[in-house]
Amino acid sequence: MYMQVETRTRSRLHLKRAPGLRSWSLLVGILSIGLAAAYYSADSLGWKLFYVSGCLLVAVQNLEDWEEAIFDKSTGKVILKTFSLYRKLLTLLRAGHGQVVVLLKDIRDVNVEEEKVRYFGKGYSVVLRFVTGFSHPLTQSAIMGHRSDVEAVAKLITGFLELHRLESPSELSNSESSDSEADGPGQS
Repeated sequence: MYMQVETRTRSRLHLKRAPGLRSWSLLVGILSIGLAAAYYSADSLGWKLFYVSGCLLVAVQNLEDWEEAIFDKSTGKVILKTFSLYRKLLTLLRAGHGQVVVLLKDIRDVNVEEEKVRYFGKGYSVVLRFVTGFSHPLTQSAIMGHRSDVEAVAKLITGFLELHRLESPSELSNSESSDSEADGPGQS
């Protein structure tokens, strides 16, 4: 699953993402290697602690981040938060949280982008495009192989932000009549 809907109301959309099964499996696998090396080696206690702590550090480094996106119409802002256990361990519990705050009115479009994931193929992620021309991914890591999940999240965000509203028939006829008036009398 790319992101899960935590809450959804008319004025608020809260999406969350936690590390997936592949990420947790990788953590357990790498940590198991360190534990096995420590258990079966005849080295001193210092080396055994080095094996376990080294593998723990590598395992936590490969763990995906916890991420959430809060779209709030009442405040007019989007808050994108990330929490990384690896950064938290490296900075000795002083950091580990990242936050980006953007105004809702600055979002122009929501797209699904495809990116190459080394050794694994293609990954997909939702990208927010802004009026200024910049873009920002909704999550820091892409999901592999499930484009439909990512497209569903993009469609949900687009609908919530009302980015692709269809023009009403009266707006359509007004724009057509103003175009025909501009073409009609001034032409020679």
